[in-house]
Amino acid sequence: MYKRVLVPTDGSALSEQAVNTAIELALLTNAELVGVTVAHIEPVGYFEGSMMLSQRDIQASQAQTDQAAQHLVDKVAALALGKGVRNAQAIVMKSNQVAEAIIATAKNQQCDLIVMASHGRRSLARLLMGSETLHVLTHSHVPVLVLR
Repeated sequence: MYKRVLVPTDGSALSEQAVNTAIELALLTNAELVGVTVAHIEPVGYFEGSMMLSQRDIQASQAQTDQAAQHLVDKVAALALGKGVRNAQAIVMKSNQVAEAIIATAKNQQCDLIVMASHGRRSLARLLMGSETLHVLTHSHVPVLVLR
C-alpha cells in the first residue's frame, strides 16, 4: 500500500500524535518512515531601529536552531526504529517556507503519503495568514492524512 511515509513534526503534542500514527501506518504497511522538521533560517538583515546582531551571534543562533531541529527528528527516527519500522530517516530542511519544504521533501524522498497534524505551534499572525497544513493539502501531489 504505502512504501514511504513522511511525517513532519514541530514537537507539539498534536504533532507527536501524528508521529505515532505515522509509525503505526508504517508498521501496518511495512513502509519506511521519513521524519522531517523545518529549521527556520535566521534573518541576516534587520529593519531600521532594531537591535543589530553580529555575524557570529547570527551563526550561533542558527547552529542552535539546527541542532534542536536535528534532535527533534532524530527522536522520531529512533522511536520508529524502536517500534519495529524497517527503515527510518531524520531530515532537517532549512527554510522559512514550512509547507513548501514539506512538499519538496515528500517529492525528493519519493514519499507516497504525508501524515501531519492539523496545526502546530504558531503565532496569532500565522493563524490569521493561514495554516501550513492547509498549504500542504492544497499544493501537494502526494496524499495527505491530517490528524486533529
